[in-house]
Amino acid sequence: MVEWPRLRVADWAGTRDTLHLWTQIVGKVRMAHAPAANHWWHVTLYPSARGLTTSAVPHAGGVFELEFDFLEQVLHARTSDGGARRIALEPKTVADFYAEVIEALAALGVPTSIHAVPNEVDPAVPFAEDDVHKSYDGDAARLFWRQLLQADRVMSRVRSDFYGKASPVHFFWGSMDLAYTRFSGRVAPPHPGGAPNCPPSVMREAYSRELASCGFWPGGGEEGAFYAYAYPEPPGYAERELPGVARYDRGMREFILPYEAVAAADDPDETLAAFLRSAFAAAGDWTAR
Repeated sequence: MVEWPRLRVADWAGTRDTLHLWTQIVGKVRMAHAPAANHWWHVTLYPSARGLTTSAVPHAGGVFELEFDFLEQVLHARTSDGGARRIALEPKTVADFYAEVIEALAALGVPTSIHAVPNEVDPAVPFAEDDVHKSYDGDAARLFWRQLLQADRVMSRVRSDFYGKASPVHFFWGSMDLAYTRFSGRVAPPHPGGAPNCPPSVMREAYSRELASCGFWPGGGEEGAFYAYAYPEPPGYAERELPGVARYDRGMREFILPYEAVAAADDPDETLAAFLRSAFAAAGDWTAR
């Protein structure tokens, strides 16, 4: 049985907040170049064998990729013509990291302009002015990545249960979570918005179709939490009973399962899979095969 990494949120809060903003910079670079896809699927990052990657992104000269390598502790910038730059992942300000990324892309022939202000955080300090967030613990970042790998593996297995329209398992840098979503095909009511420093139009596109979603993020528990929700929420959803210690949080309108409850279980994979499958079942019959 593969061991699930343990990482208390309180032990890496500074690194988490810095890394969150660094992933926003890299994600916005992808968004600036990648063709648009429904529900903002074109802006996400993906767990890789080394960390988190944009995957191949088209530009005028071919394709490029940015990858957080949590084994070497560098951000790789690579192009299909053989160009490469390395940016050290070490304690440094968001402002410095932002400048280094933009400079590296320009040197590789991928000049890039982004909306250089973070989303879904408050306050939203422009990247070029943020000299507050500068903590970085490479060991903690590596453990978080390994948590994502474990979550990705189980979520991908559950993804294969469903034949309908479904997202990849991907990392949303706005909220810093690994997510997977199923869609019924029916139009959803306009989303009211409400995420900090995020236009309502962004949320309306993300939630333009009826959906059920799940994921993992480094919050909501001592070691992070798995979540599941539906939009629009069907009648009786909040009253459904899910396995184990999972509970419905009425403030967040989501089912929550603490990461530590999964990692400490006799069979973590089955514990998480049972939570995800039962949450999808609670959202409606359309979530089955």
